[in-house]
Amino acid sequence: MFVSRPIGFVSSPYTNSAEIPKGLNAKHDAEGVLTILREFEPGLTDIEGFSHLFVLWEFDRSDDFELLGSPPFDDRPHGVFTTLSPRRPNPIGLTVVELLRRENEELHVRGVDMLDGTPILDIKPYMSSIPVEKLRRGWLAEVEQRRK
Repeated sequence: MFVSRPIGFVSSPYTNSAEIPKGLNAKHDAEGVLTILREFEPGLTDIEGFSHLFVLWEFDRSDDFELLGSPPFDDRPHGVFTTLSPRRPNPIGLTVVELLRRENEELHVRGVDMLDGTPILDIKPYMSSIPVEKLRRGWLAEVEQRRK
């Protein structure tokens, strides 16, 4: 087991989770800044070459977890590991953002869906070799089909 510590914090237009777009076809195009602590800034070397980043972050305002829950756009319960619920056994979030530019320890990004002040646990370059036609969307595809 390890104890996480933030490598930085998110500056986001969202101060309340109700403001964050949710549900099918939600657009995550809000811009924000990932401010990395100075001691970790050397770890950003060469990051400008990547268009998108995985951001691992902490649901720091989530108190408890549920293994089953109904997302806001489906009335059927689903396992927490098949949803984006903040109520998880380990309160870790994952977001893909578009890197707009870097200014020293600040990464200006598009696609934030985190609250302002959210602790950042890690950043990884987005690399995927899975062709779109091979991706499956599980129960989300079923909900999308029912809504057509």
